[in-house]
Formats: sequence, C-alpha cells, structure tokens
Amino acid sequence: MAIPEQFLDELTARCDIADVVADYVPLTRKGNNLWGLCPFHGEKTPSFSVSPDKQIYHCFGCGKGGGVINFVMEIENLPFPDAVRLLAKRVGLEVPEERGNADFRKKRERLLALNKEAARFFHAKLQAPEGRAGAEYLFGKRKLSRGTVTRFGLGMAPEGWDHLITAMAQKGYEKAELLECGLVVKGQNGRVYDRFRNRVMFPIIDLRGDVIGFGGRVLDDSTPKYLNSPDTPVFNKGRNLFALNIAKKSRLGRIILTEGYMDTISLHQAGFDCAVASLGTALTPEHAQLLSRYTKEAIIAYDGDGAGVSAAQRAIPILEKTGMKVRVLRVKGAKDPDEFLKTYGPEAFAKLLDQSENHIEYRIEQVLGRYDLTDDAQKVEFLKEVVGVIAGLHSPVEREVYGARCAELAGISSEAMGQEVKRELSRRIRKEQKQQERRDLTPAAQLQPRERSLRYQNIRSARAEEGVLRLALLDPELLRDAEVLTEEAFSAPLLGKAFRLLRDRWRGGLAVSLPALTAELESGEMSHLAGVLDQPESLQNGRQAMRDYIEIIENEAGKRRLEGDKDALLAVQKKLLEKKGYGG
Repeated sequence: MAIPEQFLDELTARCDIADVVADYVPLTRKGNNLWGLCPFHGEKTPSFSVSPDKQIYHCFGCGKGGGVINFVMEIENLPFPDAVRLLAKRVGLEVPEERGNADFRKKRERLLALNKEAARFFHAKLQAPEGRAGAEYLFGKRKLSRGTVTRFGLGMAPEGWDHLITAMAQKGYEKAELLECGLVVKGQNGRVYDRFRNRVMFPIIDLRGDVIGFGGRVLDDSTPKYLNSPDTPVFNKGRNLFALNIAKKSRLGRIILTEGYMDTISLHQAGFDCAVASLGTALTPEHAQLLSRYTKEAIIAYDGDGAGVSAAQRAIPILEKTGMKVRVLRVKGAKDPDEFLKTYGPEAFAKLLDQSENHIEYRIEQVLGRYDLTDDAQKVEFLKEVVGVIAGLHSPVEREVYGARCAELAGISSEAMGQEVKRELSRRIRKEQKQQERRDLTPAAQLQPRERSLRYQNIRSARAEEGVLRLALLDPELLRDAEVLTEEAFSAPLLGKAFRLLRDRWRGGLAVSLPALTAELESGEMSHLAGVLDQPESLQNGRQAMRDYIEIIENEAGKRRLEGDKDALLAVQKKLLEKKGYGG
C-alpha cells in the first residue's frame, strides 16, 4: 500500500464525512442520517444520504457511495493520493510518503512537466519559420491578438515526423513517456512518430493550471480536422472542459457553452470570459456537474447547423438535471459565435445573449419547424410531439403556460391541450409505477449490483455474505465467530475480498470500517458496498445471526463443490466412453 494504513485510519477519523460533504452539498437531518440533492447526478428530490454513524455516503438514485476519501475523489475529480493530500491539508496532517506513493506522485508530476514543455515547444514554433502557417492562421485569418494567443498558450506543431521527439529528448524525456502522454504514436513497425503534425495547437489546461492534453487543428485538407489527445494518466476528456480554468473566475454570472476551441477563444477575446468548450466529445453528465459548481445559468451557443441543433437537444436535459437554468442562443446571420463576432461585433453579441431563449421555447421551436400547421394531418402530429415536451416539464405552471402557447399555435383550445398533457403525464406516471412494481416484485434483481461485472451468481449465498459484512462492520468482534470462513467460500468475489480485507484489519488491530478499504477497492466496488452497508441489520442476537449467515454460505459453497465434482466425473466418464468407442 502506498500510504500507511495507520495514517489513513487517523485521517478518516479526523475528517468527519458530514462536515466534508456539507462543504459541497446542503444537508438536512432526517432521523439518523443527513439528506441532500446528489452532486453526482441531477435530481429534484433528495436521494443522497450521509451516515455520520457509519461515516459513509450513498445515493439511492445513481448508486454512488463510499467513505470520505471516495467522496473527495469523485467531487474534485482527483486520484486517490491527491484526495488524501487534500483531506490531510484540511486537518493539518502531513502525508507520509512511502516509496510507492512517492513514485506515483513523481511520475504524475513528470508527465505534467512533459506536457508543459511540449506546450512551450509548440508556442515557440509560432515565431519560427516552420510555424509561419500557424501564425498566419491565428493572427491573420482568425484575427487573434498576441495577448490572446499568449493567454491560451496557442502554438504550432510543424510538419515532420519527429520534431517534438527530438526536442523533448534534449530535455531528457524518453519516447515511452511521450507515448504515455499521447504526444506520439507507435506505428505497425514499432517506430514512434509525432502525433501532431502541421496543426495549430490548443493546450488543454485543468482547474489547477496544469497542461493535461492538447487539441490540434489541421491547416490543409487532411483529416481529421481536429485531433485531440487520447485519455492518459493525467487527461480524461469526459471530465474536463476547455478554458474552464479561466471561465471559473468570470464575474458575468453564467457560462457560455460552445462547440469548439475557436468559438471559445474568440468570445474571451471579445470580453466574454465565461465561455468553455467540450473536448471533441459530446457533453457528459460529468461535464454538467462540473459546470454546476461554478454557475447557476448555462447558455448553449452551438452552431446553427443540423449537428449543432442535435447536440443542443442532447445537452439540454443533461444540464437541466443539475438544477442550472438553461438557455439556448440562436446565432442569427452567422454559422457560429466566432463568425458572428467578426461580422457584427461584441455589442451585438451581448444583445443576442440577452435575447437567448429558455430551453423550453427552443425545444418547442424545434418541433414547430418540422411541421406545416396549415395542414391538419401535420397539425395533429405536431401536437402529439409537443405534448411530450410539455408533459416532461417539472413545474405545473410551466406546463400550463407553454401548453396554452402551443394550443394557440395549433388553433385549438387550451383546455383540450391541457387534457392531452394531463393524459400523457398520467401515462408516464403509470409506466413508472409499473416499472417500480416489477422491481418490488423481483427482490433478487434489486439485490444485484448495478455494474454487470459485479453481478451475483448465487443470490441466496450473496444475501448471507452481505449480512456477514454488515454485522462485521457494526460489531467487529463478531469476526471472531467468522474465523471458520474463507474468502473462497463466498460466491461473490467482491464480498469475499471485502471480508478478507476487513478480517485482516481486525486481526492487525486496525479500524474495521468501509472507508478504510478505499485504497484497496475500485469506485464501483465501494459504491456497491456502501449500498450493502446502508441496508438494515440488527445487532440483537448478532452472534446467532452471524452463525446463521455462515451456515448458509458454507452450505451453498458445498453445493458448488459437489457440482464441480459432478462435472469433473462426467468429463472423466465421457473420455472413457470415447476411448472405448475407438476400441480401447
């Protein structure tokens, strides 16, 4: 283990999970637990629970859970060692650096330093003869100022196969490190070459100011037009946004979401320092949660073409689920924000922002654009589709107001529209109730972990295995009665692993708790175990309950062994029959 277990025990003991979570999520006490809106998925009704007694959190909606270190890892998008350091700083502890942890930290810092050196190399090439095409593109065609280019660290990857490799070798970096950072590509012949060639370069900088990756735009007709760094040990495009490191400091009170690097940079140059862009991927729930930490209003300013409209339609519900106010900007008279700014200027764009529609109006307009309301058949189809939009609105007031507007557009009474919306709403509620009833009638399915890789093969045994873990965590001394159990007797590998880890800690005199296993388990494993621990379990007659659980586990393990012996016997019998069939 990279960090001593004793230190982690002291850290989790000092960092009360309720205090840490309360810094990010408003919590209200109900019974023994604290409740709030989950910070990891959008919801209107609180399903996020924090247990001060067990020192765990668990969301009944998305399933995420774990201890205080897990929470910081998820909410701050940090690897385990960085989350430990953040919490240690919070309570005034110094993290003891063992060799494994020191090596991990040193490697991460070296990869980040390599990215920084690469960014300097690309930026310097703009001043060199081989970077003239990039300079003409940025300063000439795109009309960027030198201050903007410097602020964003823009650069140029020259034409050629090994310019970056050679330059970084002179700085002491090996090809294997460049490969790990995604700066080079390995060919079929085993040779490596620069990933970015003859491209304008956009460094991607995280919230801590580190260069974590790059985007590159071609200057000729080659494809792809934009090339981004692959996911690496320091870069994940689904969890980072271009220019958020700058936009998070904006005082404009909202964030503008664009489709590309140049739209974002042009907006910043024009004074709109709240613009960001996703990194060559569709907007993800992680992106939306990240944005919601810095703003209460998001304005989608995607291109006006079909792809941009589709992307906006997908982004709206993702952003709305976080509780943000979502508006959509219609870029009129230009194909994108960059072109609009060049044609009409910043003042016109500011007016356009003020005129941006809320997402409901935008979605209705998109539906309306597909139908001719002078044709009765199309009018009926319009109403069928738009009723679905209205019924999906959370507020009864919104349903009434926008329902009446759609009724007026179609030339029908608001009463008739209201009835249709009510009917659709009732249909959706009935569907949800049936789904819930099916879940209630199939407790075995409810028991199954969300992740397919963790699914149980033997529900009866797994239920008893979960009971053993709950009792052990409620009263570690009950592990004395479980000394007869082995990890192999467990039908579910995760539950067996957790049992072994907890018993080893008990034998070693360490804290027996779920948060203590954070370093040993994956995020999905911790989330499932948090859900297991959140289920009711009584310590009344705890020793007898433990013995009953153990009996079930051992009986089921015995059955599996018999089945295995039976299969082995049948295999031997088959071989003998085959041998006899060929005349011995």
